[in-house]
Amino acid sequence: MDDELLRGRVYGSDHEDAGPRPGRVYRELVAGPLDGLLLDVTGWSAEQLAVGAALPTEIGAYGAGGRARYRPRPGDPRRWDWGGDTR
Repeated sequence: MDDELLRGRVYGSDHEDAGPRPGRVYRELVAGPLDGLLLDVTGWSAEQLAVGAALPTEIGAYGAGGRARYRPRPGDPRRWDWGGDTR
């Protein structure tokens, strides 16, 4: 894994233990409400990784119950770009 990614905070983790773990696979979330967080994609299928994810977040445009959509960046699939918020 890229040393730069080892310094981030993992989406959905406890604040006391928010760092990435060795042996896990992460994607960096870029822009939007979750900018800079790492998403643990360990065990995801190639199809899931190609599609991206709609991640629950309370800090997006729709507040509680909303989701932020992220997709792999063309040419750099380690980084997932924000595609907007949804309900």
